[in-house]
Amino acid sequence: MPNSLLGGLGHVPVAVYSCAATAALVREAERCTRQYADARHWHVAGAWFDTDPTVPLETRPGWSAMAGALSSGLIRGIVVVAASHVVLDAAQFAALGVLIRDRGGFLAEATPGPPRRTPGQQVRRRALLEGAAGWFPYGHLAPEASW
Repeated sequence: MPNSLLGGLGHVPVAVYSCAATAALVREAERCTRQYADARHWHVAGAWFDTDPTVPLETRPGWSAMAGALSSGLIRGIVVVAASHVVLDAAQFAALGVLIRDRGGFLAEATPGPPRRTPGQQVRRRALLEGAAGWFPYGHLAPEASW
């Protein structure tokens, strides 16, 4: 596993991988996985892809080349846009992650980050701003509080 600070952030060499039937889907998957890696300051050492999702994972040429890069130490992790690019279900994805971890690497699914604004965040910010300005909008709830 990579030795980096801040919960996985750091200059870790990774590979991005996708398997899709069309070139457009492969390009979109690579774009998403690169953004995911860049957001974590991981160095994308290579991008591999396959174009036939019906072929078993272990016989795909792109996956085999990437596995070789992992074995040689060229990369430390593999980033995929979705688990469906490598396996059929979540249990298989977890098992694949364990297999890669046993070989000294990690497997990451490029999931979108949390939304920039959560529900109610604007209301909380307004209440904090008004409170800092000396006006308490909920004075009827705590009349003894003096601001």
